[in-house]
Amino acid sequence: MKHGSILLAASAALALASPAFSAPKPVYGTWGVDTADMDKSVKPGDDFFQYAEGTWLKNHAIAEDKRGAGYNYDLPDSTEVEVRNLIQQAGASPSDPIMKQVGDFYNAYMDQDAIDARGLKPLQPYLKRIADVKTRDQLVLLMAEPAYAGPIGIGISADEKDPTRYTVRTGQARLGLPTRDYYLLKGDKYESIRKAYHAYIAQVFDLAGIPDGEAKADAILALETRLSKDQWTPEKRRDPQATYNPMNRAQLTKLAPQFDWTASLKHIGLGKMPTVIVAEPSAVAAAGKRIADVPLATWKDWMTFRFISDHAQFLPKAFDQAQFAFYGKTLQGIPAQPVRWKRGVRLLNGAVGEAVGQLYIARHWTPDTEHQVNELVDDMRAAYGDLIAHASWMDEPTRKEALAKLAAFDPRVGHPVKYIDYSKLEVSRTDPLANAVASSNFEWNLELSRLGKPVDRTLWEMTPQTVNAYYDPVMNQVTFPAAQLQPPFFDASADPAVNYGETGATIGHEMGHGFDDEGRQFDAKGRLRDWWTKQTAALYKAHADMLVKQFDAYEPLPGVHIKGQLTLGENLADLGGLEAAYRAYRRYVARHGEPPVIDGYTGDQRFFIAYAASWQGKSREDSLRQQLLGDPHSPEKYRVNGIVRNFDPWYKAFNVQPGDKLYLPPEQRVHVW
Repeated sequence: MKHGSILLAASAALALASPAFSAPKPVYGTWGVDTADMDKSVKPGDDFFQYAEGTWLKNHAIAEDKRGAGYNYDLPDSTEVEVRNLIQQAGASPSDPIMKQVGDFYNAYMDQDAIDARGLKPLQPYLKRIADVKTRDQLVLLMAEPAYAGPIGIGISADEKDPTRYTVRTGQARLGLPTRDYYLLKGDKYESIRKAYHAYIAQVFDLAGIPDGEAKADAILALETRLSKDQWTPEKRRDPQATYNPMNRAQLTKLAPQFDWTASLKHIGLGKMPTVIVAEPSAVAAAGKRIADVPLATWKDWMTFRFISDHAQFLPKAFDQAQFAFYGKTLQGIPAQPVRWKRGVRLLNGAVGEAVGQLYIARHWTPDTEHQVNELVDDMRAAYGDLIAHASWMDEPTRKEALAKLAAFDPRVGHPVKYIDYSKLEVSRTDPLANAVASSNFEWNLELSRLGKPVDRTLWEMTPQTVNAYYDPVMNQVTFPAAQLQPPFFDASADPAVNYGETGATIGHEMGHGFDDEGRQFDAKGRLRDWWTKQTAALYKAHADMLVKQFDAYEPLPGVHIKGQLTLGENLADLGGLEAAYRAYRRYVARHGEPPVIDGYTGDQRFFIAYAASWQGKSREDSLRQQLLGDPHSPEKYRVNGIVRNFDPWYKAFNVQPGDKLYLPPEQRVHVW
């Protein structure tokens, strides 16, 4: 998934190709990129990211309440202001059921004085349910409920081998620290994080008035460390074949008899499901052993800690501040907590996001934008068709399947064709904790209601007000929410080279996920099926392995390298997306003529500068560390330098020669297509 750009009208692009045309000024710079951000003292072939963004990197400070800075942090800020205005208007219209629901949810969260005055009273019923557990069977039943934590997770999704139907999946659940590396890596940095986590666990118990916090923290950290040793790495979890293990009740019982599967599934409405797909069998089996050999009291303490910590923002201020001090300051290096209204907007987007989305679309979306986006999607589809048709390493049987998959791509733009109905969600005007639990239960019941019915392809995984985009391999869909389609990522007044370099590359990236190391294992209908001949797959893997090796060598922090295998899918999508976007741009140029030189830059140079500008960004050290250990996306700098150095047209555009720091000999360059 690319956090980045999106698009342009062909008509505007055509007009801008003419020097005599007078058009509205782009939001950024004179042609769509703010050239004041560049550092022209840097040679493009030495550090293209620094060349394109060096002055901005030097002068732009990271806001106190953010883990990083750049376009992908700035645009959500303005979108949140727009959503806040909509929410406030909703609160002023209590006669409208949707607006009343949105307003009540938000206002209950925003009333910090009332939350403090109620103290721990709203929390007690949930903790009592944990305290009342007397047996391990009762423990497992409670762990299965949506609002409570357990060592395995259970969810409902489309079946990867039959995307027309829903199935149930289970696998390892998240722990208190971001990834298993935080429990297992040696060194002072990780030891200090574990020490701070231990102190946070003890603090949660102290704030809740529960005795022996230090001893409980000892046991909880030891438990999570044991669990982490048996969990799969983020790299291994990316393998869709390895994580597809259908099992019936007898097989589940043999795998992890400590979980009463029949009782647990029935308890949460899944009693009639004969088969469950297990994502990480060895981790589930190990979690079952921990259910049996870890004292019941420790599990209850763990669930108590997790419930309080996971819901700290709905509790008195001391809990909220303690949670941020660890998860914000310690883990990500963020000095200040975002103001409460921003967190309220994010909460609302997560709980009743499509209700908010309806309000957002009514105010901030036009059919003209949708038309422009679809136009460029069509152009990118044609570019990918050219690339696939001429890929010398792909044999004809595989090429035929690849073209069929491309033809079946389902692009969705702006907003869903139908929205989630939240009318059955009961919202309190005074109890934000109850609202959070009700939201979890509502989402689960919504998923339950879909079982036994054909998969609904109209559902969205993001809200219209989300600044992002995604590809779903099971649905073979690319989705671009409305909030992504605005400056700096979409500007119809910008130079066409900019829009192809930024927004075209974003579309190309998402489409490219259909052919990355993970997405390529799904066919045109979204089925997990090997449609590659052995010869073509071997050639593809050889290219991919070269890219893994390249990114493994990058060391953004001393001693912490990019994980080339973990980031492979995103890196392949970046490179393939850039190749397709450039092909689309050259198709445009062939139709309309070579563009003029502007401010001393050719059209091709502007294309690549725009691509680099779309990745404007930098992160705090601790946040960068967390990204490197568990995020499949490479840091911004390497999504520029690590990609363009593999692309021959970039060398030509900037006359990059042997001796330049980014130079790679032709035989070492990776070409997706």
